[in-house]
Amino acid sequence: MDRREFLSAAALAPFAGAAPDWAALDRALKGRLVRPGDASYATAKRVFNVAFDTATPRAVAYCATAADVAACVGFARRNGLVVHPRSGGHSYAGWSTGSGLVVDVSQLKTVRLAGGLATVGSGAKLIDVYTTLGKSGVSIPAGSCPTVGVAGLTLGGGIGVVARRYGLTIDVLKAVSLVTAGGKLITATADSHPELFWALRGGGGGNFGIATSFTYQTHPVRDVTVFTMRWPWSQAFAVVKKWQRWAPGAPDALWSNLHLSQDPGRSVSVTGLYLGSRSRCEALLAGFPPSTRTVKSLSYLQAMYFMAGCSTLEACHTGPRDRFSASSHFAYSEMSDATIRALIAQVGRPGRHTVLIDALGGAVGRVAPGATAFPHRKALFSLQYYAHFDGASAWVRSARDSMTPRLGRHAYVNYPDIALKDYKDQYYGANAARLAAVKKTYDPTGFFRHPQGV
Repeated sequence: MDRREFLSAAALAPFAGAAPDWAALDRALKGRLVRPGDASYATAKRVFNVAFDTATPRAVAYCATAADVAACVGFARRNGLVVHPRSGGHSYAGWSTGSGLVVDVSQLKTVRLAGGLATVGSGAKLIDVYTTLGKSGVSIPAGSCPTVGVAGLTLGGGIGVVARRYGLTIDVLKAVSLVTAGGKLITATADSHPELFWALRGGGGGNFGIATSFTYQTHPVRDVTVFTMRWPWSQAFAVVKKWQRWAPGAPDALWSNLHLSQDPGRSVSVTGLYLGSRSRCEALLAGFPPSTRTVKSLSYLQAMYFMAGCSTLEACHTGPRDRFSASSHFAYSEMSDATIRALIAQVGRPGRHTVLIDALGGAVGRVAPGATAFPHRKALFSLQYYAHFDGASAWVRSARDSMTPRLGRHAYVNYPDIALKDYKDQYYGANAARLAAVKKTYDPTGFFRHPQGV
């Protein structure tokens, strides 16, 4: 038996044949167990989306080690409990919580750098990864939400602000350590458990095990240029038409996203990052209609704060929680004029909502759709429908349904939408059958499950 597997098996031994005994689990953990009635329970059970505050898990286990995670899996398996893995707690569908045992890995947050490789605990928040690596002059391609956990971000693919230059987060992933349904701690790489490693690169969280760490190839960083352009709503059509032709085919060093917003008033903006000089960036922006424009040079770390919408590490950590509903599309071709007008009309409806459109192409599109579990390599951009309550779910559903005949049936697993009935096809496309085979191999009894599992 592998040494790591022996460690995990040993962690399960105290519960062999035992009835549910929360006190025993608590004693076995190096971390701590929080149960209903404990003073910290109300805080421990919270996730990012306020809409899921009504969830009442049987317990929340703050795991301090991989062996703690294995102990929780063994305890849940013996006692017929559903486990809810939680890294940053940002699951759009609320799958970071529920009525079972929340296995919280937020204490597994160490970031270590050696030989150009970063080994990151699965509970690390993205802004902490950027900050720690940035001090050593390196980074990884990832997103902009500062408090998202690296586990959920990575396992679904990882669309981010330098993706067009360096690829998705999974494209620099070298290894994943995780606890399997059998309670074993294994490490998946291209050479060890290669099918599982393939599945973990885009197959989504909560399907194959509970990740405890990730190893990524880093890239060197230097000063970059960030920019924001804003227009009145009357310019929405012209801006969208220009942006969709420009952004996916721009130089790889340039990434941008477009926001059409009704929150609270109507607005149009493009924000982005260029891995180069301010003067060159200004030249690349020249073809847009006249706008209110900000272009500035920043250190790479400052740029990550800028993209996260916060100016300091403390501010990034203390941002407010939200109450929202969301869904997504991928666009594989440019939108027609009629489609652009239909999208603008949806955003123009009363409420508090936004469509966020992220450019793809570049390095993302140069990977074959079947090389990893993330299938949307040929998409030009992703669209996210994001709305705040009240009335959020109704707007999201209506907006997405109205755009589906125009954009097709493609969605991002990291923006899960419980209303999608054919979710496997939309999230995984032609990769769905292979993912199901990996699931059967590593979790034949379906121990890890949620309403949209593979």
